[in-house]
Amino acid sequence: MPKIDNKTATALLVAAALFMEILDATIITTALPAMARDFSVPAAHLSVGVSAYLVAVTIFIPISGWAADRFGAKRIFSMAIIVFVLASVLCGFSTTLYEFTAARVLQGVGGAMMVPVGRLVVLRHLPKEKIVKAMAILTWPALGAPLIGPVLGGWISQNWHWSWIFFMNIPLGAVALIFTHLLLDNEKGEHQRFDTKGFLLSGAGFGLFMAGLESFSSRPDNFYLPAGIMLVGAILLFITVRHMLLTRQPLFSLEALKFRTFRATMIGGSVIRITLSSAPFLIPLMLQLGMGFSPVQAGTVLLWLFAGNLVVKPATTWIMNRFGFKNVLVYNALLIAAGFAALALCDNQTPAWLLGLILFTSGMTRSMHLTVLNTLGFADVPQHKMRDANTLSAVIMQMTRGLGITIGALALAVATFYLEGTTENPGIIDFQLTMLIMAGIAVLSIVDSLTLPTNAGDGILNRRHRPSGT
Repeated sequence: MPKIDNKTATALLVAAALFMEILDATIITTALPAMARDFSVPAAHLSVGVSAYLVAVTIFIPISGWAADRFGAKRIFSMAIIVFVLASVLCGFSTTLYEFTAARVLQGVGGAMMVPVGRLVVLRHLPKEKIVKAMAILTWPALGAPLIGPVLGGWISQNWHWSWIFFMNIPLGAVALIFTHLLLDNEKGEHQRFDTKGFLLSGAGFGLFMAGLESFSSRPDNFYLPAGIMLVGAILLFITVRHMLLTRQPLFSLEALKFRTFRATMIGGSVIRITLSSAPFLIPLMLQLGMGFSPVQAGTVLLWLFAGNLVVKPATTWIMNRFGFKNVLVYNALLIAAGFAALALCDNQTPAWLLGLILFTSGMTRSMHLTVLNTLGFADVPQHKMRDANTLSAVIMQMTRGLGITIGALALAVATFYLEGTTENPGIIDFQLTMLIMAGIAVLSIVDSLTLPTNAGDGILNRRHRPSGT
């Protein structure tokens, strides 16, 4: 049996913790109808419970880099796991949507410390030639958790009770704590003053912007209040950016955006991540509310997505080396859009084998794109800027995950409003229009990818099989 070096073991531990964190963000998707019945609200309105978690993660991530430098990565990572597990217990005991949302916010605080601190532990002092391997390991949670989550959540909600979705984090967290104690060092970084103003501005900006979107998705006919909330949030985010550019010790530096490859994965990459993040939320609802599947049936069908991830994963490095980052980003985005368009053609009469084929192909393109984005983002970032780049990347990635859920719910609300349906009981035609909207968003990501140089990120690739004309 080959020996696993300490860096690889650490990466596997972090990946396992990230898997638990991301799993919790998506496992409730097939349980939403059952939870909605207990909370006496429409299933689509439970998107606030999903997005509240992701908003909390986005708001509190900037603290994580500073806290890891100040108190040590091992201590903060351990504390994050404890907070996450305690909040999971509160989620399981919730009896109303308000209680559940509050518990999810607390859970998001724990997740905010887990995500970037874990990645920082892996990326810190990592040679450039090992980035591809490390990011391949850290990409697995983002690929597997959203796809395993729905079938597991559906089975638990149908055979037990949805609260066990959260109670199962107790043994998982205990195991993660044990290995954290065994594997991680409490390494501290260069301590700097905490940017309280930057934290308050960014937190208020992110929170209000997402709250406006969530409000609009719940009531698309009420335009002015959500638009006003979003506008205030956008203004605060603009002030936040200006503050971080001018202050001497900002909450996190924006200098990594000077690197073209990093900037492309944050801008165009955010657009495609929004689209991909909407799928684990929209597809289970489409299968259950639009096509009459049970929670377990819906989750089982989604396993075709996971199968697509598994099949293409061993080939992702070869594909990146063979065609280069730019070509993969452009053509794969078109395939992602085609996958959503194909789902828009599905209805109650669609054969099971065809639906499975569409999801299987979509899983392949999803895996490919996330691997490319996660790898290319740090290709040109020097080691001394890695902490700030990691924090900024984590903030934007978590924000796009939250936006994916919220914009998915918004697209469904717009579709039902346009087709004169209801969000309480959307039909298959509402979901078909929603999938077309998401396909259009996916195409928009290509605009940024086309501006990349042909050899973008080649420094960390082995381009021995360079195609002619590139």
